[in-house]
Amino acid sequence: MAVTHTVPPVPFELTASHDSSWTINPDGSVSTVALPHSDIFVDPAKGTTANAESMLNAATLLGTPPPGDFQFSARITVDFASTFDAGVLLLWFDERHWAKLCFEFSPSGDPMVVSVVNRDVADDANAFVVDGNAVWLRVSRIAHTYAYHASLDGQTWQMIRYFVLGNPSDAAAIGFEAQSPTGDGCAVTFHDVSFVQETLPGLRDGS
Repeated sequence: MAVTHTVPPVPFELTASHDSSWTINPDGSVSTVALPHSDIFVDPAKGTTANAESMLNAATLLGTPPPGDFQFSARITVDFASTFDAGVLLLWFDERHWAKLCFEFSPSGDPMVVSVVNRDVADDANAFVVDGNAVWLRVSRIAHTYAYHASLDGQTWQMIRYFVLGNPSDAAAIGFEAQSPTGDGCAVTFHDVSFVQETLPGLRDGS
């Protein structure tokens, strides 16, 4: 049976993926431990082969937001241990159409903001290095488009991606993900979770 959670101030239930365990802490933060050797990624070199499917096994906590524009954000901390360990805000239509905004441990050993948009196969785009183990991430829906932003202080936001995914009439789920593709797991916590049904005022002005 699927396990559901209520996360204030998110106005919809979130459902945990199979074998994942999530904790809603007294301060309202959300925490989990990534499953060993887990990820959501469809390697473009492998295309849509069965081998690519094996990396759609990360821990997720997802729900369907109400219609209309929104901004969904959190401050993410990760106990980085292995390459590509990450805490993620995830936008999910189906196994072939999804997008990740990640706080990820790079191969060079640096915490980094990374984004991935999957249309049958994934792309992979590095944004910037973070000095520390925490960063703010935000997913916004604006009409039929989506915007990804990151912030070092929760006040001034840098645009990471602006894109369209899926059909405008399709319902996308949003929520949290934790991954450890090359390692044995890592602790991830999503602090200061916020969901507001307001249109983002500007894509590129830091708001």
